[in-house]
Amino acid sequence: MASDLATDLRVLRREEWNEWYDTLIRAFGGVPESSEERELWNSLTEIDRSLAVWDGDACVGTAGAFSFRLTVPGGASVRAAGVTMVSVAATHRRRGLLTAMMRRQLDDVREWGWPLAVLTASEPAIYGRFGYGAGTFNAGAEIDTQRVRLSVPPGTDDVRLRYAKPAEVLAACEAVYARVVPERPGMLARTPGWERLMLLDPESDRDGASPLQCVVAERDGEVVGYTRFRVKPDWEPTGPQGKVILRDLEALDPETYAALWRFLFDIDLTSTLVTGVRPVDDAWQYLVSDIRRCSLRVRDSLHVRLVEVGAALEARTYQAPVDVVFEVSDEFCPWNAGRWRLSGDAKGASCERTTDAADLSLSVRELGSAYLGGVSLAGLAAAGRVRELRRGALGEAAVGFGSAVAPWLPHGF
Repeated sequence: MASDLATDLRVLRREEWNEWYDTLIRAFGGVPESSEERELWNSLTEIDRSLAVWDGDACVGTAGAFSFRLTVPGGASVRAAGVTMVSVAATHRRRGLLTAMMRRQLDDVREWGWPLAVLTASEPAIYGRFGYGAGTFNAGAEIDTQRVRLSVPPGTDDVRLRYAKPAEVLAACEAVYARVVPERPGMLARTPGWERLMLLDPESDRDGASPLQCVVAERDGEVVGYTRFRVKPDWEPTGPQGKVILRDLEALDPETYAALWRFLFDIDLTSTLVTGVRPVDDAWQYLVSDIRRCSLRVRDSLHVRLVEVGAALEARTYQAPVDVVFEVSDEFCPWNAGRWRLSGDAKGASCERTTDAADLSLSVRELGSAYLGGVSLAGLAAAGRVRELRRGALGEAAVGFGSAVAPWLPHGF
């Protein structure tokens, strides 16, 4: 932090939360949240992992971290700091406050012994200089359900669907979610309290749509899938043109998955399905009759930062054998800089310091992007972000770092 600033950067105190959160809300436009939202984030805030910058008795900077477990390739659940609620008051920009908070935060994460930090960026350009790289992407779509049809697998008709109040089936839905978390990198294990986020439904977020609705899928009396959604009615002279707005959908098998998507396609008085946040390899794309009428769009989601390079690379597995020496640059966390030998396969990995000649040269930001298997090291090399120093090393590492399924963050934080 600049020495000429009379500011105090320290851990938040519980009694300061309201002013701290008001500073955050103002930085994001100042529109008040509903009491329901505010109470939820108050309860989820980890006070001892939250930072505040004070100028006298005024809060001028905020940053927090959640204690997450993140699925990585191979299915392991790895400790990760979920960086959140970051803001600097407009009156105090360009004074080093954000850098000071990022410095303190990453030092803290290292002290906690967590190998990863992750965030969703309001402005992606901000966080690359602190070593974060975009590691997952979300696919959204607006599907013309009047013209697009689904081809569903045999057995879809055997799945029973029923409406249910979201709160009444929350436990059953969370059990389904918990079963799918290990199957896809980037997913977060929801610890107690986070299930409430799935029911958050302030009227200000509906934009004329219905309250949150829920349909569960059952087989032999067991809940094997669910979807939560809203319906936004609309009428034109030619007839009903309502929208189905998908909030989330999880299923334990292809037949249940198809049954839930078919249900969303067939809701009366609607002609469009807005999918929201979905994996880029989401299977509905392979069920539809006409992908061109689905208006696909992709945007960045989870940004990943390796806080401890060795521990992070050892925590995941590799879909093909890899034995490569990385020359890593990391100006913001210099303890990561230098050469690391990664040896691993589908069973496990080791990553240790070495003096051997480097095979690939890159920054910690590129390692973050490639870490969950959704961004190719070869693609980064084509952009000049990774340099191959040993012929063949790039292809070996790029294949090894890949993932059978695209990484995906199902909800923000």
